[in-house]
Amino acid sequence: MTKTASTVGGAVLGAAAVGAVVGVVGPAFTVAGPRAGASSGTATQQFLSARPEAAAQAHAGPTLGAGVALAASGLVAAAAVRRSRRAGAGAASAPAVVPVGLGCSVSAPAEQYFRDQLVACRAQLSEAGAPSVEETDRHMQELQAHAKQVLAGAAAALVFSSSMEAAVAYPIYAQQNYANPRALNGKIACANCHLAGKEIDVRMPHDVLADTIFKAQIDVPCKYEKRRQLIADGSKAALNIGAIAIMPEGWKLAPKDRLPKVLKKQMKGLSWSPYSKEYPNIVVAGPVPGSIYERMVLPILAPDPNTQKDANFGKLTMYFGGNRGRGQVYPEGNQSNNNQFFAKKDGKISAIDGLKVTIEGTDGSTITQEVLAGGQIVVEVGEQVVKDDPLTTNPNVGGFGQAEKEMMLQDMNRVWAYCALATSIFVAQLTFVLKKKQFEKVQLAEGF
Repeated sequence: MTKTASTVGGAVLGAAAVGAVVGVVGPAFTVAGPRAGASSGTATQQFLSARPEAAAQAHAGPTLGAGVALAASGLVAAAAVRRSRRAGAGAASAPAVVPVGLGCSVSAPAEQYFRDQLVACRAQLSEAGAPSVEETDRHMQELQAHAKQVLAGAAAALVFSSSMEAAVAYPIYAQQNYANPRALNGKIACANCHLAGKEIDVRMPHDVLADTIFKAQIDVPCKYEKRRQLIADGSKAALNIGAIAIMPEGWKLAPKDRLPKVLKKQMKGLSWSPYSKEYPNIVVAGPVPGSIYERMVLPILAPDPNTQKDANFGKLTMYFGGNRGRGQVYPEGNQSNNNQFFAKKDGKISAIDGLKVTIEGTDGSTITQEVLAGGQIVVEVGEQVVKDDPLTTNPNVGGFGQAEKEMMLQDMNRVWAYCALATSIFVAQLTFVLKKKQFEKVQLAEGF
């Protein structure tokens, strides 16, 4: 009981201190317990007496220092009560009154009166306009939820910004150097710099109606959580990816104000942009973190040939490309460090100085090759090499892939015409069958 009394008394002291800090002013109450000499059969009485107005005015407008001092004195009094209880355990004593601030007094020995005392203090806080415990808890939960959202947003921004400094796939290179990214032989311009090949998977509906929005799903698979790509300074970083979609004329990226909520959620904030003003039917995305956008969703708006002259009903072909990581060749034609380097002539490795490998040919001439930072040198001094033998490991873990998909832009008038034709054929066949049955019945009736 002593431990419980001390705990509840501490809670009351805390409530009183809070009231003092926020400047709560109100009438003070005193809760008195029964006297020690009262008989057990006598009903318990509770007295709530208001203090005189002069005393209330004397305690009006407590400041922060007064609240702190009041809380400290209450804690000292509670400690004294606990010590006295330990010393005189088992002995009957008169109820000690513990001041709790704002005129609240508690009869410490009587545990059943702590609840009444708490109710009295809570009534004081309510009269003064202070928020209740439930309201305070609700506000704290809202603040915690808001803090978690802010922290999550900051973490996402940090991850995204750090990954943007990593190995990147820049569609801007193709936009700057190629007016049309698709060559006559079907090769997409991205493959000119990203020499390694990696497959992609594209999923989209087979038939769509005019002026409707649908999605094309481009999967760029890779073990993004494990594989790390080489960047320009020779260190490793996370893989980024990019994608390109080449649609027929008249097809374009779906406007944001027409996107369904489900489709927006599936896009995960991915942003697509037109390749150029001349080709709004070609869109690109990236570089974006591969660990987040391994599956890229592209919203497409189908044209309406009834209002657009450059669009036609029928079967059409779309071309898609997806890339992970950095390329092996820059647009200027020079190699990047994301390459495996090979010996340029036959001979013997005569020296290795950092990233420079010197090869002494059979004719006595020497050649020095500089291997860029990234791959590990796999040859040693004195080793014989043949032309095109590897000097370093291959640090590239990315690659580019492209795919083609066919789609039918369906005319609803053709659908209705087909339904009408199929229905008419069915009715005609049914009529022939019924007529034949009727003819057979007539023949049987006439005895033929």
